[in-house]
Amino acid sequence: MSSTINVKTLRSEMRRIVERVRRGEDFTVLYRSRPAFRIVPVTGGFAHGSGEDDALYKAEAVGTSTDGLTAADHDRLIYGLGE
Repeated sequence: MSSTINVKTLRSEMRRIVERVRRGEDFTVLYRSRPAFRIVPVTGGFAHGSGEDDALYKAEAVGTSTDGLTAADHDRLIYGLGE
């Protein structure tokens, strides 16, 4: 199922929208009344394999993680490394 939302709704209802996406729903997000991007569920993990083609793979940390994980930990979670 596809829905259209605006950026204000995305910001204010992010948690609810993420849960809906996890259940298979997708969204088209409007910015200034025009389609800007889509949010779609990830199925089967990332298609990048090892992540080498992804510009964010092994990128330097930008800030401090609030979950206590390192950048390498996040890479493992996102790209499935070591599984």
